[in-house]
Amino acid sequence: MKSVYLASKRRYEILDGLRGVAAIIVVAFHLFETYSKGPAYQILNHGYLAVDFFFVLSGFVIGYAYDDRWDKMSLKDFFKRRLVRLHPMVIMGTLIGGLFFYFGANVDFPLIGQTPWWGLLIIMLCGFTMLPVPPKWDIRGWGETNPLNGPAWSLMWEYIANILYALVIRRFSKTLLVLFVAFAAFLTIDLSLNLDVFGLLAPRAYAKYTVIGGWSITPDQMYIGATRLLYPFFVGLLISRINRLIKVKGGFWWCSFLIAAILVFPHVGGHELNIANGAYNAFCILIMFPLIVSMGAGSMVTGKSVKVCKFFGEISYPLYITHYPLIYMQLAWAHSHADAPLAMHICVAVSVFILAIGMAYACLKLYDLPVREWLKRHWLMKNHAVE
Repeated sequence: MKSVYLASKRRYEILDGLRGVAAIIVVAFHLFETYSKGPAYQILNHGYLAVDFFFVLSGFVIGYAYDDRWDKMSLKDFFKRRLVRLHPMVIMGTLIGGLFFYFGANVDFPLIGQTPWWGLLIIMLCGFTMLPVPPKWDIRGWGETNPLNGPAWSLMWEYIANILYALVIRRFSKTLLVLFVAFAAFLTIDLSLNLDVFGLLAPRAYAKYTVIGGWSITPDQMYIGATRLLYPFFVGLLISRINRLIKVKGGFWWCSFLIAAILVFPHVGGHELNIANGAYNAFCILIMFPLIVSMGAGSMVTGKSVKVCKFFGEISYPLYITHYPLIYMQLAWAHSHADAPLAMHICVAVSVFILAIGMAYACLKLYDLPVREWLKRHWLMKNHAVE
């Protein structure tokens, strides 16, 4: 098969905008998490569900962008395109995490002060290449696959989803894909309701009846990560194949309201971990997120909403993948200044929020867009005819 460069298809602007709405809420969720006593007490309580929503969006977009192109595109072409889209910011997020690493030192993270510069460089190299760090290599204390940039764990699973799609699941018929999604839905219910059918969830009792987790390569966290990936991503793919979308007037604003309401909704059942909250998690992932994506993809965006969606869409990925090194520092400052006035804590949090958005925008304009354009011209399009 002759390899060709495939021009980009029309974008679903509303889905881009929704990704940005969710990313902004994620930043706020993490800022509040610094002061939380646990999942049941967290402000913007269900912000962690943004990851599951991102996976639904990704699955839909992958299906839309590539399902009808495999007669013109090789596996190598597919993986190159995905690397160009995702990996420059993976590198930047890890680099920022490495530059800010020692500023996060405090009594709660004693490993930071014990980490030599060469050890930091090894972990940075792992982050650059998306190789997950085993718990015994941890240099912070949270057992993350990338201790320099926590959210990179979800990008690792995104890469796995792309590999599964390209090698196997793109070949599934609609019927087989439905069966696969049904099995993945069972895994979501098992995790959300803490049924623990496979006996893997005992170590995460602190977060039972949620889907929190997936950022380490221990057996329980690997199960959580895989579960959080499989249903959302491949139900998104299924939606793109069925293509029965829902048209709503003012779709961006209605979808934004729904996703924001879901993510900020209080913990169900008060300050106790209970099955009602697990049922809420399952309902949002299994029903609401696919519904919102169907509405966003089926609706039109006009007027000023176009610019809003464009900006939110552009900023979403850089914001998500670069903000957490700032959260590490905010966490260290808050723990070291626990007796500081409330106004000072608010000022620091607001400043970090603004700085995160500004840093993401700078990374987008000064790094991500230029690097991707260079890679397209010198790697993707080299020796290829433009379709």
